[in-house]
Amino acid sequence: MIVHPERSVERDAAIEAMLPNVPFDGWTFRAMRRGLASIGVPEDDAELLFPGGISDVIDAFCDLADRRMEAAAPPPADRPLPERVRAVVALRLEQNRGNKEAIRRVIAILSFPRNARLAARCTARTVDAIWHAAGDTSADFTWYTKRALLTVVYSAALLFWLRDTTDDDAATLAFLDRRLAGVGRTHRMRQRVESMLGRFRPA
Repeated sequence: MIVHPERSVERDAAIEAMLPNVPFDGWTFRAMRRGLASIGVPEDDAELLFPGGISDVIDAFCDLADRRMEAAAPPPADRPLPERVRAVVALRLEQNRGNKEAIRRVIAILSFPRNARLAARCTARTVDAIWHAAGDTSADFTWYTKRALLTVVYSAALLFWLRDTTDDDAATLAFLDRRLAGVGRTHRMRQRVESMLGRFRPA
């Protein structure tokens, strides 16, 4: 769905106003209408802003989180790419500590088979935003493999984070470090295998 820039700003404000109500009312238009009323916007605007229903609201929430993450991420420093990815994921978790219950409910909704397409779209967009914020410039086949690997790692870290009770996400970041280390070993092994196979290619 293409959203006009002005309407995008209005939708972002509506999502922000709605979030405090989600732990009580869930991802519903009741929560949205209460949020709009709190910022002086007519409650009837809920359906106008999100004509696609609650799936549209969730999609907009995920997109807002992605854009905020990218906007707040520092310029990619001269560090190994896994470290940059780790820093971006850590930033995203920090930005959303106050929205854990809302995110928990989002994941529950997206777990339904009927929402598989929406779940895939949101996850793919988030993973791509993480790589972009980390300064990844790959354009070959590794573009796909990197995103496939990070999808697994990020999804696991997100579920771990929802159960993390540490104030600074320390347990989740330690979990993330272990997963990223595993990805690094897999990548190095793949490089060695490709190098070995290259020796047997016809001249």
